[in-house]
Amino acid sequence: MHSTPENSVIEGNLTCLIPATEAHLPLLAAWFADPEFVRNWGGQPLTREEVAAKYTGRRRPDVESFLILARTIPVGYAQYAPAGPGQGGIDMVLLPQAQGKGLGPDAARALVRHLHTVLGWTQVTVDPEASNTRAIRAWAKAGFRTVSRQGGHLLMESLPAHSISPADDEGFPPGA
Repeated sequence: MHSTPENSVIEGNLTCLIPATEAHLPLLAAWFADPEFVRNWGGQPLTREEVAAKYTGRRRPDVESFLILARTIPVGYAQYAPAGPGQGGIDMVLLPQAQGKGLGPDAARALVRHLHTVLGWTQVTVDPEASNTRAIRAWAKAGFRTVSRQGGHLLMESLPAHSISPADDEGFPPGA
């Protein structure tokens, strides 16, 4: 089951996710060309053509692509892909200056809530690099737990939505 992401906005407390489109290509191409932005997203800067093919919604419905906004400011990219009935994975990357502010866990919680309540997924996974402790901590704040290690990556699975609240997040509420 797929949503119609071109019409949907996924709301968090601090963030919202809007469907990525061709109109976002200049922004996304600049981000994915930056070695710091892609350090934990494959490690290699991407060409404008690669970004257009992968991250502007062209792979819909197999992969759904989103810009993450903090208020109205773009701060990152997220995507989800079904892996079978009621299950799939998500990936996310934030601009370096947006990290450590609770935006990643907030966007992840919002996306997981959407996948559970709108799409009916019962299993949501992520696979951060095992060496990326910041991402692992952020996913844990969003309600994920480690279930296994697969090479240089951890497999993490979402916990039930009621097991973590936004108040448990460091730096929440804003200004704390």
